[in-house]
Amino acid sequence: MEEIKKLSIKNWAVDDRPREKLFAGGCSSLSDAELIAILLGSGNKKESAVELARRMLGSYKNSLNNLGKQSVRDLMQFRGIGQAKAVVIISALELGRRRNGEEISPKACIQSSRDAYAIMQPILGDLSHEEFWILLLNRSNRIIEVLRTSQGGISGTVTDIRMILKNAILNSASSIVLCHNHPSGNLKPSNADINITKKMSEASRLMDIKVLDHIILADRNYFSFADEGML
Repeated sequence: MEEIKKLSIKNWAVDDRPREKLFAGGCSSLSDAELIAILLGSGNKKESAVELARRMLGSYKNSLNNLGKQSVRDLMQFRGIGQAKAVVIISALELGRRRNGEEISPKACIQSSRDAYAIMQPILGDLSHEEFWILLLNRSNRIIEVLRTSQGGISGTVTDIRMILKNAILNSASSIVLCHNHPSGNLKPSNADINITKKMSEASRLMDIKVLDHIILADRNYFSFADEGML
């Protein structure tokens, strides 16, 4: 019996080809699954690339954020996705995350915890490991610089108070917003989070620099130390 070939995009009806749909109607005309199918190029013996992409997305609650948290090994569990395809998908999602980070306006003004969250969510929201970032602000609460100060594992990251203050002083910052993520999805601050916030506030006060807030992000929500009266 002749071996059944993989269902390649070039063998589909023209109306079903996502590449052709993109040329005709632009990126916005394609679903998430169709965009992923373009990256895949082909499916497996039983599924087209779009069907495979839909099944993969469905396994992660149809969320690109959830998909972005997966490793190469995780994606290779799907039949038809080898190492090369898994790397392509993860690379594309990482480029999207970095693009969001580049779109931060250096003149953006932080007037509330929601403003800080809106800036940091695209950067931290779908990471599978913890990172600690700072927003350095001038006297008008406009952003001078957005910096990553440390990167850790799934359950924590080391925060260097001296390095944070050094960056604040070098950039002539008047205030700071601390930000980090909880990949677990649990927004409750840990004892370590509370302690570092207290130490950071006390140390920065000596330099006449104010810690305005500490934001903890998890997926599509956040916790604000300032909103909760913990500063």
